[in-house]
Amino acid sequence: MSSPHNYQTISVQREGAHGDLARVSLKRPDVRNAFNETVIAELTAAFAAIGQDPELRVVVLAAEGKAFCAGADLNWMKAMAGFNWDQNHADAALLAEMLWTIYSCPLPVIARVQGDAYAGGVGLVAVCDVVVAVESAGFCLSEAKLGLLPATIGPYVVRALGEQASRRYFLTAERFSAAEAHRLGLVHELATAESLDERVSAIATAIAANGPQAVRACKRLVQDVAHTAITPSLRDDTARRIADIRASAEGREGVQSFLNKSRPNWLA
Repeated sequence: MSSPHNYQTISVQREGAHGDLARVSLKRPDVRNAFNETVIAELTAAFAAIGQDPELRVVVLAAEGKAFCAGADLNWMKAMAGFNWDQNHADAALLAEMLWTIYSCPLPVIARVQGDAYAGGVGLVAVCDVVVAVESAGFCLSEAKLGLLPATIGPYVVRALGEQASRRYFLTAERFSAAEAHRLGLVHELATAESLDERVSAIATAIAANGPQAVRACKRLVQDVAHTAITPSLRDDTARRIADIRASAEGREGVQSFLNKSRPNWLA
C-alpha cells in the first residue's frame, strides 16, 4: 500500500481523513464482477499488502455496478471445462488462498454489498468481518445447479450462515433475500441504496475510534475461539492475551486515558 499498484480488475484507494481506510473495489461491472484468475490474483496481492500496512485501520470491500459479485466468470469456466484433475486442483487452490488472505487479514474488513452476490460472491461476503447490504440484494449458492459444490467457500459460508441454513441453501441452490441473509446472520445490517455509504462509513468510524492493536487482537480472538472447546488450555490462552495487551503501550495508554478522561494518541 505504500506504493501505487496498477491493478486490472480491482482498484485500491486510501480514504478517510487520515488516509487510514483502504477501499478495495471490484471493477468488472460488465460481467457482474465475476471472478477469473486475474481477479483472484489481484485480490490476493491487494489484501496481502494491506495487511502489512501499519498506517491502515480498516478495509472496505466494495464493487462497481449493479451486482456485488456473480461468482465465476463464464470465460474462466469455459477454460476450466478442459482442465484435468491436477489443473482443477491448482486453480481451486488459488481461490482458496484468496479467500484465506482476506479472512486472515489482520485489519477488519467491511463488505459493502450494493447488489447481488452469487456462488463465490457469497464466499467473498462470508470472509468479511462486518457486512452491510442493500435491502434489494439477493444471495444464492448456485453451484449445485451446475453439478458443482461450494467447496472452497464452504468453511467461511457455514461459519457465517450457520450449519442448518447452509444445509438448505447448498442443496437447493435457491436465491434468498437480503432480509433472510440478515435474519440468518450472514448480513449484519441492511440499508437502502441511499444510506449504504453512510452506514458503512459509520461502522468504519466506530472501528477507527478504538485502539488499533486491540482491534486486530479482537478479530484474531474471535477467529481463534469460535467453535473451540473451553478447555484449561484455552482459558490460559485468553488470560495470556489480556495480560499481553494490558502490559502493552497501547493498553496502558488506553486505560490511563479512560481514567484521566483524556484522548488516547490514536484519536489525536
